[in-house]
Amino acid sequence: MSKWAWAAVLIVAGIVLTGSLTVEAKSSAVVGARHAVPLPEGYGLSAKYPGDKGIARDPAVLFAEDFENGDLRALMQRWGEMKDPHSRVMSPSSDVPPASSGKYSLRMEATLGENDGGHLYRRLPREVDQLFLRFYVKFPKQAEYVHHFVHLGGYNPPTAYPQGGAGERPRGEERVTVGIEPTGQNGRYPAPGVWNLYCYWDEMKISADGKYWGNGLTGAKSAVVPRDRWQCVEVMLKLNSAPDKRDGELAYWIDGKLQAWFRQGARRGPWSGMGFQLVDKDGEPFEGFRWRTSTDLKINFVWLMHYVTENAARQNNVADPNPINRVWFDDVVASTQYVGPMKKATAVQHRGTKARSKGR
Repeated sequence: MSKWAWAAVLIVAGIVLTGSLTVEAKSSAVVGARHAVPLPEGYGLSAKYPGDKGIARDPAVLFAEDFENGDLRALMQRWGEMKDPHSRVMSPSSDVPPASSGKYSLRMEATLGENDGGHLYRRLPREVDQLFLRFYVKFPKQAEYVHHFVHLGGYNPPTAYPQGGAGERPRGEERVTVGIEPTGQNGRYPAPGVWNLYCYWDEMKISADGKYWGNGLTGAKSAVVPRDRWQCVEVMLKLNSAPDKRDGELAYWIDGKLQAWFRQGARRGPWSGMGFQLVDKDGEPFEGFRWRTSTDLKINFVWLMHYVTENAARQNNVADPNPINRVWFDDVVASTQYVGPMKKATAVQHRGTKARSKGR
């Protein structure tokens, strides 16, 4: 064989060898980082439904609420459980997110001394192991601190109403709840504060007073809650795949940008009964979430809550809080897929929607 033939053989062999090594390296990387496959950002399921028009009919969507029907009795029927003391907390509002195709949102107004706010609770039509909950929210220019906010999770057995359990660690087959809530961190941040994940599960840490208050989880960088503008918030809860696995996850997005992703191996700071914060460097790897000890426990509810007490003000060093505490909600979607912010419908799409409506 000539030297040119040998060279050709070596080149071909080198290509095959290099190619096989490259494929193996990529495969190993995927296996080794299977918990770090990037989560989506930007538009998700929402890209298919500009202005959220028709999104409720998508197979991945378990529940959607746009508050376009201003009848509060109908609202209660759609959700299943509503707290609206003396019918003074909830009311329709014409203030809507910029990309919304609707005309109304829901305003909740708590008044200290008269009530502690209100809520809407929805038992999902089917139980799931992973849920994405997206909603739009707006706090007023003169915002106040809140006590508790929007929650999702699971009860076993499921109930048509929210359960208690504050200060108690749930059993692993009984209950798991996650709240995405503004917190002032003892007055460090002006009201309403920064976003925080407030979690109850079987392996939560005990608090200094001997009780189990929700462990607060925050990202490496604090996401400040804005005033006087709409914001798209989305939280994802993924339960562990088996009782002995620590592959549960938790994440949240603001306006389509991933803010924090809690998963096995993510770097965290010290963990106490107050919770922990992710860190960009140093720290130690997070053990991972074993949210449940039985796969009978699944995600089966969403809870839109505006719970306000004087204690929230005291904890943030506010001696004389404004008794009126308002918030606006709109375009709530609970889905088994990432939803993302609303995509604004074009004029052509609006005309097409109207034409289809007339044709029906």
